[in-house]
Parts: sequence; C-alpha cells; structure tokens
Amino acid sequence: MSASPIPAVGVVVWREDEVLLIQRGREPMKGQWSIPGGKVEWGEGLKEAAARELMEETGVTADLITLIDVIPAIGADYHYILIDYVAIWRAGEPQAGDDAMAAQFVDLETARARLAWDETRKVIERSYAIYLAHREALILPQS
Repeated sequence: MSASPIPAVGVVVWREDEVLLIQRGREPMKGQWSIPGGKVEWGEGLKEAAARELMEETGVTADLITLIDVIPAIGADYHYILIDYVAIWRAGEPQAGDDAMAAQFVDLETARARLAWDETRKVIERSYAIYLAHREALILPQS
C-alpha cells in the first residue's frame, strides 16, 4: 500500500448512444465492469495518461471533450484519486488488453445494469449529459 493517494485517470467514451466499458482483470474490483483507465505514470500529463490507458486497455482512440469529475476511491488497502474525462470515439473496435478481461460498447441501460459501483454510474450519467450537450457541435465519424 502506498503512503499517499495514487492519481489515476478514467475515460468515458461515447460512440453514438453507446458507452465503452471494460471488465477489470486486476484488483481492486477484479471482474467488475468499469470505464477504461489506470494510473498516471511519472512525468505524464493527465490527458496523455487517459489516451494511453484507453489504448492499452481497449485498442480504441478517442477525442477528449472535458473533465467530468475528480473522485476519491478508498478501500482497505488502496486510495486512488480518479480523474475522469468524457470522450468521443474516433477509431478502433474494443479489444481487451493490458489489465482488462473484456471491452465492449454497450447501451446506457446495459451499462447501468453492469456497473457495481455507484460512483462509476454517476460519472457515466454526468458524461452522457455533457456528450449530449456537445453532440450537435461535434463532427462524428461515419460508421
């Protein structure tokens, strides 16, 4: 266990009306569904860390729109500071990589049902509102 909280990033990626989820392959919360993300590496910017983690875990690229929230995740043997962004999918079909057991785009109702942690559910809800507000101004890729 670290003596200080560990900074980590998360990315809520939207493709049309689907959100990208990963099934965690490592603790904490191994086996549970979440958003792609992970620890910020030494000397790395937050947005760069978000893009790197997204690619490593899913093989997907996306354009970050904005910060959603900063959330503490505290357990018996961990303390993370989660910095979550909303993004628009640009390329790639989800493939589980790095520490993800599975990766896939799902509709919002499926995402709500799969998520065990209320904070992740809230982040996705907030991100959807941001996504909808920006959707008309965005040039989405052709499917």
